[in-house]
Amino acid sequence: MNVLQINSSIFTDGGQSTRLATDFVERWTQNHPDSQVTVRDFAAEEVPHLSAETFQAFLAKPEERNADQQAAVDYSDRLIAELHAADVVVLGLPMYNFGVPSQLKAYFDHVARAGITFKYTENGPVGLLGKQKVYVLAARGGKYQGTPRDTQTKYVTDFFNFLGITDVEFIYAEGLNMGDTPREQALSDAHKVIDQIAA
Repeated sequence: MNVLQINSSIFTDGGQSTRLATDFVERWTQNHPDSQVTVRDFAAEEVPHLSAETFQAFLAKPEERNADQQAAVDYSDRLIAELHAADVVVLGLPMYNFGVPSQLKAYFDHVARAGITFKYTENGPVGLLGKQKVYVLAARGGKYQGTPRDTQTKYVTDFFNFLGITDVEFIYAEGLNMGDTPREQALSDAHKVIDQIAA
């Protein structure tokens, strides 16, 4: 079983979402010792934001790409290969200013490729992935779940659905900046859910 851990926190191992994702993967591998883990950490290796040049590289015919365009496509292909190979995706997701980290948006822009991870049909877009199960470890300073300010849950779910990945589950740790007691309770509750799922 292949596990892809995606850390989108700017604080790398110091981010609460990364700690939760790492704990999830550690618990998962204890109970599934045959798992092979790949870690993609956006703070350790930044994902370049989409540019006009990169987008044109995606559209260009292979035989017409220059060296820079081919390098951009090769990088995107590597990210897609990791995602395609994964059976389980574990996403550490902090909330920054009511949205997802810009590095995660950049990653989404690199793995959403027409004809590769989705295709357009007369009935609309169809995702070309689908075997993956996604667990999202959502760490937030305030409490937003179920409110109009929770822009993350629908956006992330919609994106994976667009690629054909429909099995997306969120594990929330909220109120982490609202004092010691709420933080400890939120993390404790999240770890209990992790233990149940990873078992």
